[in-house]
Amino acid sequence: MKNVDYTLYLVTDRNQPAPGTFEKVVEEAVRGGATLVQLREKSGDTGLLYERARQLKEVTDTLHVPLIIDDRIDIMMAVDADGVHVGQSDMPASVARKMIGSDKILGVSAGTLEEAVKAEKDGADYLGVGAMFPTATKTDADITSMETLKKILETVHIPVVVIGGINQKTIPQFKGLDIAGYAIVSAIMASRKPKEAAAELKGLIHNNC
Repeated sequence: MKNVDYTLYLVTDRNQPAPGTFEKVVEEAVRGGATLVQLREKSGDTGLLYERARQLKEVTDTLHVPLIIDDRIDIMMAVDADGVHVGQSDMPASVARKMIGSDKILGVSAGTLEEAVKAEKDGADYLGVGAMFPTATKTDADITSMETLKKILETVHIPVVVIGGINQKTIPQFKGLDIAGYAIVSAIMASRKPKEAAAELKGLIHNNC
């Protein structure tokens, strides 16, 4: 299993950045405690996405944290990012694994026990489970119950990262569960002080362990 720290998993959102450049916000978040960054871009042509990924890779390389690209395997390969994350409607995980090879990180979204088991079988390194709570960043997401999360944790043998409405108020609800990481979007990307926000979230996560 790859040695990756999923604890504070930052998912970017260019539509709600804190003041300053996008890359600066991410840099501040990592300096505050984010352990991994996923570049999630839902708009823009391939050339623009490549340039954004390349610029962000410079930041993550400097700060020694992995960069995951959401969905776009071609962009991941072009900038030599550390891995890719695919959803249930994206490239099948088994095909993605063949394309990226065994050395890159493969994350797969799962909202049900069946999806989680299949993702592990297909070669996922970790699961993004959720949405755990309603979230403005993905309004059409189905909600995953705490009962389903617990069943997934009991069944799979790969790290589980929870996503969807994860913030200072909801993190304590996972206390005592074997969660590998917490995927954060708005609580950091919309903060006026991303470094401080990341540090606060990291502290809450450690208190949950």
